[in-house]
Amino acid sequence: MSTHTQRLVALRAELARQKLDGFVVPLTDAHMSEYVGEDAKRLEWLTGFGGSAGTAVVLADTAAMFVDGRYTLQVRDQVSGDDYAFENVPATSAAAWLGVHAPEGARIGYDPWLATRGWVKAAGEALAKRGSELVAVERNPIDAIWVDRPATSVAPAVVHPDEFAGQSSAEKRANIAAWLQEKQADTCVLAALDSIAWCFNIRGSDVSHTPVVLAFALIHADASADLFIAPGKVDEHISAHLGANVHLHPYDSFTTALNALSGKRVCVDPTSSVAAIFDALTGALIIEARDPCVLPKALKNPTEIAGTRTAHKRDGAALTRFLNWLEVKAPTGTETELSAANHLEALRRETNALRDLSFDTISGSGPNGAIVHYRVSEETSRKIETNSMMLIDSGGQYLDGTTDVTRTIWIGPGAPPEEERDRFTRVLKGHIALARAVFPRGTRGSALDALARQHLWAAGLDYAHGTGHGVGSYLGVHEGPQRIANPTGGQPGTEEPLQGGMIISNEPGFYKTGAYGIRIENLVLVTEAEHEGYLEFETLTLAPIDRALIDTSLLTRDELHWIDTYHARVRTELGPQMDAAGKAWLDAACAPLDQHAHRT
Repeated sequence: MSTHTQRLVALRAELARQKLDGFVVPLTDAHMSEYVGEDAKRLEWLTGFGGSAGTAVVLADTAAMFVDGRYTLQVRDQVSGDDYAFENVPATSAAAWLGVHAPEGARIGYDPWLATRGWVKAAGEALAKRGSELVAVERNPIDAIWVDRPATSVAPAVVHPDEFAGQSSAEKRANIAAWLQEKQADTCVLAALDSIAWCFNIRGSDVSHTPVVLAFALIHADASADLFIAPGKVDEHISAHLGANVHLHPYDSFTTALNALSGKRVCVDPTSSVAAIFDALTGALIIEARDPCVLPKALKNPTEIAGTRTAHKRDGAALTRFLNWLEVKAPTGTETELSAANHLEALRRETNALRDLSFDTISGSGPNGAIVHYRVSEETSRKIETNSMMLIDSGGQYLDGTTDVTRTIWIGPGAPPEEERDRFTRVLKGHIALARAVFPRGTRGSALDALARQHLWAAGLDYAHGTGHGVGSYLGVHEGPQRIANPTGGQPGTEEPLQGGMIISNEPGFYKTGAYGIRIENLVLVTEAEHEGYLEFETLTLAPIDRALIDTSLLTRDELHWIDTYHARVRTELGPQMDAAGKAWLDAACAPLDQHAHRT
């Protein structure tokens, strides 16, 4: 019996002890985070699934895993099909599945600190149709059986200086206070970790690759605040930075503080505040409203914009050195996916500016490249083979910006097959179409998504993930509210209008299961266009696109011009950071394409 099967057996025994007929295990924490601390990785501990979005439902005699299209392959590699059925989101959901599979009259447990009120309502209604009920547990049954569960992080909070933030915490809190006054509210709850980090201009290392601090906060209409954080995380420097108007409390006193808001008008975001927060606001008048940090955080100020440009030049030079190294070393047959990822990280660290990676590097050779969010490990690492595709999706966390870039490379010495060149060029054409888009203010990401897919669709092809996600400023590599995604695919956040100052990814792809994966990703900044009332994208990412994989006969003059102009900019911006040999390689990698082979 495997380790994860044993854990499933132990969980069922614990459910029986708690008189529960089932339990829901989401991949999140008490802050509704996408990426969580080691102590909150309950889903991974139970099932083995290491993706960033998923849910398991465990019943007495069956269990199911729920993931979206990004993880269709990964979940089958990491989770036993003997233990779990695999269900696709958004075709179904954990709540809908329970409405069909839960036994009649069952008591299904959930942790109110790991679920939104909206989910609780949907799941409760689905179960009620079967005469079953949803039961909030006082102690998560996973925690009862996870005997070697890691301790909660005690890493200290650190100040994020105004020279990088571009706006003081006091100014941000004053703006939130004004927002509360407009809503005639007394207080708002901040539960999302990136909102708290942004609002108070603090950072931390409680979550791998995302520089946030475990905390809750209450912001009041007089611009004062209560910050709930473990005392050991705060030193004199942090206290002085926060000032007398921010009152510090232990993290575990948050519920008591919520209870004390009885009779107050309290703004709560139902998407980032868990059900337990609503439950604790007994006697308060709750006003459901979006977290007031979400949009200002997404609209980067001039300091953050200047910082991200600098970060991308630094990061692009490190990535370019890696691509040069890969072209030389990979054909020797001595390198692996893991050694490539480690070398790329080392080159980023040589900048002496890297604080962390922005996520685990996706280093996929051949068929592993077709696993959209593949995470290389000692167990899965493949040797990089000649005459194959290599997909590298990576990024860095710097004080002045967060990067995220994907390049797909042909590992020679042979020429790429016609199919791979065709698919790569179709992805590239979609990438260029989005990069060149000009659109009126008020345009949503859902309206732009087809630009990136059109050339794949024309060949009956597609990809099962969004085209673009927001990116923070030395914060989360995935940041809302903006997205570029196909609404028919059930991707959230596609109805947020794009606005100047937002940073978003441009990353169409194509994946052939068991063979290869292709993705071309640059980060772009939404900026004012030439015509009044219109917006466009400024490409931030700087790194060569593999010319060997481009079929120039499929490109128009405008597309050829875009690539050559982009590569000329890459040479200009990165050349001064390269040594003589690196600059020679960069010049060749960014040489103009064959101007005679194209369509009009």
